[in-house]
Amino acid sequence: MLEKLLQLDTKLFVFLNSLGSENFDAFWLIVTKQAYWTPFFLLLFYLIYKKLGVKQTLFLILFIAILITCTDQLTNLIKNSVQRLRPCNNPEINDFIRIVQVRKSFSFFSGHASNTMAVATFLYCVLNKHFKYFYVLFLWPLVFAYSRIYLGLHYPLDILSGYAAGAILGFLIFKIYQKVKAKYFPV
Repeated sequence: MLEKLLQLDTKLFVFLNSLGSENFDAFWLIVTKQAYWTPFFLLLFYLIYKKLGVKQTLFLILFIAILITCTDQLTNLIKNSVQRLRPCNNPEINDFIRIVQVRKSFSFFSGHASNTMAVATFLYCVLNKHFKYFYVLFLWPLVFAYSRIYLGLHYPLDILSGYAAGAILGFLIFKIYQKVKAKYFPV
């Protein structure tokens, strides 16, 4: 069963990866680099600041830092335990896939997917009552994680598993945030 799932995962990766074109490589290299998302993050934190004020925004940033630390640690623990080769390093497929970027670390599961989904889930849980269309925030992890397939760095199952782990951690940290917030910022 697991072997069949991994075969389907590889086939889906090869299909999605083959949709790429050299004309778009530079774009996806920009999308995958976190530093280029800085204007988006600044806008997001400005909106949060306008709704919550300075103290609660700093409190929220503290929880995001805790969340990213937890997500990174879990991701690295799983990656080093499972040790799945990245597509770009897989000798069975790397001769016929598009490899735009190479990483030597392991593939399962995607840290980009887990971190972005964790933060998006957490922020959505905290702020969805303040912003009517805040669910649009989930486009960020979708685009960000697809870039990893495009570049040849992750299989779809790596992305989906990262999403699941990130969503769970984001929600759990949100629940802790709610309890701590009630203590320090009672309504």
